[in-house]
Amino acid sequence: MIRIGLVVNPVAGIGGKVGLKGSDGEDTVQKALELGAVMESGQKALIAVRLLNEVKEQITVYTCPGRMGAEVCEAAGLCYKLAGGDTAGGQELSSAGGQERPSAGGHTTSQDTRCAVERFLAAGVEFILFAGGDGTARDIMDAAGTEVLVLGIPAGCKIHSGVFALDPRRAGELAVRYVRGKVRGTKEAEVMDIDEEEFRRGRVQSRLYGYLRIPDEARMVQNLKSGSAYSEQDSIDRLSDYIVDNWEPETLYIVGGGSTTASIMRKKGLPNTLLGIDLVYEDRVIASDCTEREILKIMEKYARIKILVTVIGGQGYLFGRGNQQISAEVIRRAGRENIIAAASADKMLNFVGRPLYADTGDEEVNQYLAGYMRVIVGYGDFVMVRVN
Repeated sequence: MIRIGLVVNPVAGIGGKVGLKGSDGEDTVQKALELGAVMESGQKALIAVRLLNEVKEQITVYTCPGRMGAEVCEAAGLCYKLAGGDTAGGQELSSAGGQERPSAGGHTTSQDTRCAVERFLAAGVEFILFAGGDGTARDIMDAAGTEVLVLGIPAGCKIHSGVFALDPRRAGELAVRYVRGKVRGTKEAEVMDIDEEEFRRGRVQSRLYGYLRIPDEARMVQNLKSGSAYSEQDSIDRLSDYIVDNWEPETLYIVGGGSTTASIMRKKGLPNTLLGIDLVYEDRVIASDCTEREILKIMEKYARIKILVTVIGGQGYLFGRGNQQISAEVIRRAGRENIIAAASADKMLNFVGRPLYADTGDEEVNQYLAGYMRVIVGYGDFVMVRVN
């Protein structure tokens, strides 16, 4: 029997749709909840965990009480054991030992995750699935290093590290492949994280923290996020001119974050939120750094809507990485045909023969977005790229 550990960070990604650009810290979690955020990491974990039923006779699943794993296993119809012995359901792990309890604010902490991993290792777990973001990956690394094979189920706001599956479904598929002995090998992948306070100010300060050992399956695991090179600027200038010249009147534009969309906004003479979502109508920014709820409310007032996004360099995501405010429901209401994707020619050269990705948290919308999509790379120049 293969022993698999499952740990879910219940508050991972909670700050995304409400525009907080992260979930680190009790104060951020509390603010996100006050803004109406919903904990969604468990649902993303469930997409992956359900697939383990295909190999349930070959595995023993160790997990944590309540929202840190047990509830997900129960929803998936999967048998499990609580790491560390009998613990009452619905209560969270802490470093106290014995009967666990949640943090003072009622939410799980980094220490809870590290404690869970330590217990997995003591139980002889050989493969850990974790649902979270870069902060959770750091906690896993602190507790396990490269001692055990791991794989991230992407559920956070910050997912820059190279230790995550492309989306929750592929995380489950890759775990099943591992159990069936079909994984070719393993490799060490980078664990990255950024300073959330600087990120909220529009500055990305990324740092390498270390490595985790993951399955070596390039087609199912995301790449490390890459930055932009100066040589891209000419291409960005040309595509910005093209989009500005073809800007449609009487249309609400939902403008995603990133340096490419920032260049487009500068060409229009408009301010923008570099790492947030802005709404533009008739050459005026009508709302800045919007939450999902704000976007949906404003969308109700407009008949014509466009979504303008760029491609994340290295990883190839259109949705689900840093722009969670443009949620599945926002995309559904706007329509696939109203999505404008733009990226420099240099950036898109890295995706020759490779697809782009959408990880909205909604499998139906992910499938709706699948297929070939036009990406503008210059003045009237575009490439057709498959979205998976």
